[in-house]
Amino acid sequence: MLPLLSLAVSCLLFLALASGAAIRRDTVPPDATKAAVDAMMALYDEQTGLWDPNSTASSWWQSGVALWALTEYMVKSGSHEYLPQALNTVKIQRAPLTWWPDGDGEFRADSTDDTGWWALAMTSLYELTGDEEYLLIAEEDEAYMYKYWNTTTCSGGLIWNIPSRTYHNAISNELYLELTAKLHNLIPEDTMYLNHSLQEWEWFKNSGMINGDNLINDGLTDDAACVNNGMTIWTYNQGVILGGLVELYEATGDILYLDEAQRIADAVVNSATLVRDGTLSEPCSNEEACEPNGTAFKGIFIRELAKLNAALDDHRYRSFISQNAVTAYENAQNGSNFYGFQWQGPYDNVTIGTQEAAVQLLVAAYL
Repeated sequence: MLPLLSLAVSCLLFLALASGAAIRRDTVPPDATKAAVDAMMALYDEQTGLWDPNSTASSWWQSGVALWALTEYMVKSGSHEYLPQALNTVKIQRAPLTWWPDGDGEFRADSTDDTGWWALAMTSLYELTGDEEYLLIAEEDEAYMYKYWNTTTCSGGLIWNIPSRTYHNAISNELYLELTAKLHNLIPEDTMYLNHSLQEWEWFKNSGMINGDNLINDGLTDDAACVNNGMTIWTYNQGVILGGLVELYEATGDILYLDEAQRIADAVVNSATLVRDGTLSEPCSNEEACEPNGTAFKGIFIRELAKLNAALDDHRYRSFISQNAVTAYENAQNGSNFYGFQWQGPYDNVTIGTQEAAVQLLVAAYL
């Protein structure tokens, strides 16, 4: 009977493959993470130090996130294979920006959040290499961001748009929270960065951006009221705050920061808008509607959720992270290790946003 049974199983497998039916593996090959990184590096341009620089579906800040994702991969895997490209990016991109005439280099852009992404990448590059040059760049970026702490409206907080001095948004303030707490944790005997981080959190938690569902809207109204503007609940706004709160917990030992982070993370995992059929999703329905920025958001959330998960004794988000990785591997990649926008699939198109999101997902799940 065993040969007949084996023959029957083989026939069923052949028919399923021939008909295009999905065969669930429920596992991801051990080399899938490196393969996704290699594919991301196929989008890298040596001359500019950017990823996919000629595409309208890419933004300058996304190359900062790509550098952050690449460096985190090297930190966790122990590989330095792409360190020359990382250092090349820093060398080229820290120069004064041609599109921001008032900037003087070192990743100081015309919006505070753009600077924040690059600054966090510098902290990871410092962890990878031990070279204090990158830590100093991150400190310079922190000082640049803090120049735009508002002292006239909304009782504080960073503004987003530097030329117009407008808009208190979530992401700039979340990035500043994580950056300052991270700098404190990297620099022995620091007090300044910890004070800045505590100042940021005290303002943020009272700002109204965290709504009644424990989810974070995009920002505050531009009028005198400075209240929650009710705008889109993006996944990355739910993510970066987690990273900041974990760093604050590590800085202070105060478990209340982890409690707050769990409330936000639980709200996301249980959200019918942000999680569909168990898979993290954006409010925008497709890649075209999310371009160029939103394609990268989910990976940022998962990276920061994994940071929270590692800080918790019960690692309660491990299965959610791994489930998303399996779903993306099985449904969102094209067979050449490029990943599309929706992790549920089908594969549509790769951009640096979609690929760096997949890299962050796979690093979070398997490294």
